[in-house]
Amino acid sequence: MLDKLEAIKNRFDEVSEALVSPDVMSDMKKYTSLNKEYKELNRIVVKYLEYKNLLDNIESSKKVLATEKDQDFREMAKEELELLNPQKEVMEEEIKQLLIPKDPNDSKNIIIEVRAGAGGDEAAIFAGDVFRMYQRFAERQNWKMDIIDYTEGSSGGYKEVIANVAGDDVYGKMKYESGVHRVQRVPNTETQGRVHTSAASVAVLPEMDEVEVEIDLNDVRKDTFCSSGPGGQSVNTTYSAIRLTHIPSGLVVQCQDEKSQIKNFDKALKVLRSRLYELELKKHNETVGAQRREMVGSGDRSDKIRTYNYPQGRVTDHRIGYTVYNLPVVMDGALNNFIEELRLAENAQRLQEGVKEES
Repeated sequence: MLDKLEAIKNRFDEVSEALVSPDVMSDMKKYTSLNKEYKELNRIVVKYLEYKNLLDNIESSKKVLATEKDQDFREMAKEELELLNPQKEVMEEEIKQLLIPKDPNDSKNIIIEVRAGAGGDEAAIFAGDVFRMYQRFAERQNWKMDIIDYTEGSSGGYKEVIANVAGDDVYGKMKYESGVHRVQRVPNTETQGRVHTSAASVAVLPEMDEVEVEIDLNDVRKDTFCSSGPGGQSVNTTYSAIRLTHIPSGLVVQCQDEKSQIKNFDKALKVLRSRLYELELKKHNETVGAQRREMVGSGDRSDKIRTYNYPQGRVTDHRIGYTVYNLPVVMDGALNNFIEELRLAENAQRLQEGVKEES
């Protein structure tokens, strides 16, 4: 572990020097990339230097015990070792967590898609509730959320809503939300007070740029149409809404949120890139096999991940068996506890995989 930490320290020093060089400072793309790497490495290097200092103190205390004849000095060294050794174990665990390979997409912005599943009107209403939960969570994180496209349900909520979310560590936190969300409650439309079960599916896709997912525009058919509102009526008379069809894959994306055709085209292209990336990732995960699919952060949109039980005020995440009894607070965007528990579970899995690989 020390060799690995020393290599990270060397890389950190290289990045630190590069950041103040005129060539890098004049290239904003390179500067941004290196600055991001600097921040990630800095967390590890700070902990490494603390760890090195701790090891030096332990070594000094051991040396006193081995060579010192004065009983008082020996007693002091023994007491210090009793304090330092437990600290060493705690710090080693913290460093192991920091050394777990990060998902390179964690710092990316996202495209989030929420769709009503089984359950008719109630499913659309619940999809709207789930989307509002994410809107509130985004507000709490100081993220920016822009709706790209939506289809409203006949009794409220959404049959489908797609949005772009931008900010710090967006994919790193939101990737755990992909999957099927199930609700158990008495719908407003229910006259006999029976509890119904409905579902909404959530897909969280990292936003990919042109370099990462290249699209040949000759493979894309572009159609324009008038933006429509509830019930399908046209809300403007200009053909500003965009529908893109990626001919090789058959993927279809549309955007009608902006009044500008150019802006709608750019937004639709972002969604198309992210969906193409998801297709490739799915193929890769199937090649890798069952181990990846079993991981907490696998992001499979077909997995049932969470149940929201209104009569009991309960929210349960089925992947880690984590339950809270503060449903109204969760629906108001308080998702941090779930995300933290899921991150810990995923890190434990990654750590276990790393141990298996080393052995």
